[in-house]
Amino acid sequence: MTNSSPSPWSPLRHSTFRWLWLASIASNIGTWMHEVGAGWLMTSLSASPLHVAMIQVAASLPMFFLALPAGALADIVDKRRYLLVVQLWMSAVAVVLALLSLSGAITVSLLLWLTLGLGVGTALMMPAWSALSPELVDKADLPSAVALSSVGINLSRAIGPALAGVLVSLVGPWLTFAINAVSFFGVILVLLLWKREVAEPLLPAERFLGAIRTGARFARSSRPLQAVLVRALAFFLCASAGMALLPLIVRTELQGTAADFGLLLASVGIGAVCGAMLLPRLRERVQRDYLVAGASLLYAAVLLGLAFLRNFHLLMPVMFVSGAAWIAVLSSLQVSAQTSVPAWVRARALSVYILIFFGGMAAGGLLWGSIASHASISLALILAAAGLAAATLATLKVKLPATEVEDLAPSLHWPAPLLSAELDQEGGPVMVTLEYDIAPEKVAAFKAAALELEHMRKRNGALSWGLMQNSSNPRLWLEFFFEESWLEHLRHHGRVTRGELRIEASVRQFQTEGVEIRICHYVGGMKKA
Repeated sequence: MTNSSPSPWSPLRHSTFRWLWLASIASNIGTWMHEVGAGWLMTSLSASPLHVAMIQVAASLPMFFLALPAGALADIVDKRRYLLVVQLWMSAVAVVLALLSLSGAITVSLLLWLTLGLGVGTALMMPAWSALSPELVDKADLPSAVALSSVGINLSRAIGPALAGVLVSLVGPWLTFAINAVSFFGVILVLLLWKREVAEPLLPAERFLGAIRTGARFARSSRPLQAVLVRALAFFLCASAGMALLPLIVRTELQGTAADFGLLLASVGIGAVCGAMLLPRLRERVQRDYLVAGASLLYAAVLLGLAFLRNFHLLMPVMFVSGAAWIAVLSSLQVSAQTSVPAWVRARALSVYILIFFGGMAAGGLLWGSIASHASISLALILAAAGLAAATLATLKVKLPATEVEDLAPSLHWPAPLLSAELDQEGGPVMVTLEYDIAPEKVAAFKAAALELEHMRKRNGALSWGLMQNSSNPRLWLEFFFEESWLEHLRHHGRVTRGELRIEASVRQFQTEGVEIRICHYVGGMKKA
């Protein structure tokens, strides 16, 4: 553990992370068994490619609507209790699905609605779950923890589908749903036993709607996060075609069984695990941007293989390669997203990434399923491959962030502002002004540097920002920004990171030497009752 680069397995020395990781593998095995059972059951209920693709849409669509609210909840409530409630909900939905399937009462509509119910649970869970790792491991172990979580998901992907294929063939889909219901209880037990230490907050918790608005402003103003989102959308929208149409390829064009479908999904999982083992070496030799681009183009080749190959034995290595390419892209994007946002907004920022992920999967499933219904499966896959290749090349210049963990730590360098006893700290809006004295020859460089201040203020909570020049004294420049309330401004004080100190320094270097920057705070005329 004294090496400069931590072992890929080093996060497992943290007991809570280790047990949650093991429990999540068991839960994900149940989830992948459900995927096989639901996909195969739908092909039994309907031969429509659109209906089969709608399984992926129903599972992914709730994320598009609930991701940001779920991220806001995860940032302002106790994550442990929140996750317990969500896990119990998902287990209950899986029980209902198992009972309906066993009794033969399941229909296309019921299957889609219950899959939607599980998708709601996933949408509520994922932002909080994604934001757990920084609480469970050291800063140095965070990239390894994110990668290890991906390994766990894909290890489950190798085991779950193979088991499900056998069980569906022998017993029927209902058993995969029942096992999925039971699989949630490992995570529930670990969460119950986890003694989570929460620091006593210095300020009242953010309100729900305000937290959503703040998270949205952060996403709009954070260029590092936006780079991750662009690259993610470019990949997932087109790559979704493979998994959305695979059940139909096996059932209708290969005349295969549920066991065959499970083996192909198991090949994806095995490929992903093998790919994850190779990723540390690849990252040492290949820049992250080019690694994502290369893996994306490889996945485009996989889609072409799915379009033209109709031999089961040839498709197994194709799906193995798809798993390796998928994990290379997914792990790289997740690490970039995790390490590019500060702790105070992590769940909300990650919820936007998850929204893009599932929104891209849902929209892609609907798009490629519709094309397959009106034309052919092969044409849909060819178009998806071409789209993925084009999107990859078009976004190659969008560089993924490489943020040091220390840069995201709160700087706490702003002095505490004073508030008159006559004013309510809930009052607002609040206007903050900073008056600079800038020599005429430095104005152009000062204005260019100040543009970065706008993004910084807004991602930390400012509603609006501006920069104005004094009409009677052109040396004087006034920076101003508005915030919702005095409380929100106090939260802003705790959000400025060490990395953002450099942005402030790049602006303040143009201040006339010996002249202080004058800072004032103005509160909207709300007084205490």
